[in-house]
Amino acid sequence: MTASLKAIDGSADLPVLMNDLARSARAAARALAVAPTAQKNRALAAMERAIRAGTPAILAANAEDVAEVRSNGATSAFIDRLTLTEARVHAMADGIRVIHDIADPVGAVTESWQRPNGMTIERVRVPLGVVAVIFESRPNVAADAGVLCLKSGNAVILRGGSDSFRSCRAIHECLVQGLREAGLPEAAITLVPTRDRAAVGLLLTGLNGGVDVIVPRGGKSLVARVEAEARVPVFAHLEGVNHTYIDHAAKLDMAKSIVLNAKMRRPGVCGATETLLIDRAVAGTHLKPLVEMLIDAGCEVRGDAAVQQADARVKPATDEDWDTEYEDAIISARVVDGVDDALAHIRDHGSHHTDAIVTEDVAVAAKFLNEVDSAIVLHNASTQFADGGEFGFGAEIGIATGKFHARGPVGAEQLTSFKYRIHGTGQTRP
Repeated sequence: MTASLKAIDGSADLPVLMNDLARSARAAARALAVAPTAQKNRALAAMERAIRAGTPAILAANAEDVAEVRSNGATSAFIDRLTLTEARVHAMADGIRVIHDIADPVGAVTESWQRPNGMTIERVRVPLGVVAVIFESRPNVAADAGVLCLKSGNAVILRGGSDSFRSCRAIHECLVQGLREAGLPEAAITLVPTRDRAAVGLLLTGLNGGVDVIVPRGGKSLVARVEAEARVPVFAHLEGVNHTYIDHAAKLDMAKSIVLNAKMRRPGVCGATETLLIDRAVAGTHLKPLVEMLIDAGCEVRGDAAVQQADARVKPATDEDWDTEYEDAIISARVVDGVDDALAHIRDHGSHHTDAIVTEDVAVAAKFLNEVDSAIVLHNASTQFADGGEFGFGAEIGIATGKFHARGPVGAEQLTSFKYRIHGTGQTRP
């Protein structure tokens, strides 16, 4: 029996398997770092074709995953995050096409200058090496992470959740087919072939230098564990407690459209609005219509005293609600005393992910955009635009909320570092 099969059965060979995967990924990373753009793009084109052709197999595998979690009592929001439809699979393929078409970040000279001694210094983008992506629920992350790492010259080790195990395997087969057609090493995109949770712990150790950076995509407990235990750098956001603030100068129709989309388009995504803030100056005209709209759309509203007075169906908000990422059709709401009070609430309860203001007052909008310390800040637009695809990146490997290296949607460019190339003509240092 092979090591990988033993690992799937949960035997003690899991550490051997994981270290073998890391060594193979490291070798693949060296090949990818110098692979020509044309070869990487051939692989991406083949992956797009394989995803489209493999749609029936991907959907069949996903149906098994969904049936399993549904039988275990998963929430509707969780099931939505896990579920693939034909449209979602084709959107995955469309994202690969966008990544194929974007400029290759590897080797790009971002700055160049000449020193008084005649030396020329260039700052050049280079791959990170081996990226480990640990994710839950959303099987499309396997494709997004795989192709973004390929475009940026990185090898990737994918560890999906047990709930999406079959879906990820079906998607991974399509990605490997693309690598094979382009003559690139199959270990460039590796899927951990086991549901054993111990595999996560082994990845967090860095596998004896085999992993350069870890990207977690999942719930608060997963991300918190990764940030606490990882021995290598982490691109992470702990949670998406996102706010939409309705200012005194907000148009009601626009506010209704944005709020409904920001909360209810897909309540389970990290860009969904979790807290609605409404300026007291327009509470008399805007509060009741907004609350009624949300409740009538199937959203549970938990509010402060003023919000509860607007509609008897509103439930009282607790202190915990202001700090909660529901990932469901639930929203907390409160009335605030202008933009300064809204900013104070976001400072106290936000997660530095995504926050939006709806207003026609340019000065207030500028104040909000300048002072909110989040990776993504929007004016008169839905928080659900917090997505690498919507930024033109094709896809994203996650939304980073830290301030080191990458922030916001992590696309191909953000998966590179840099080095300095210096060109001389015989200079020596005095």
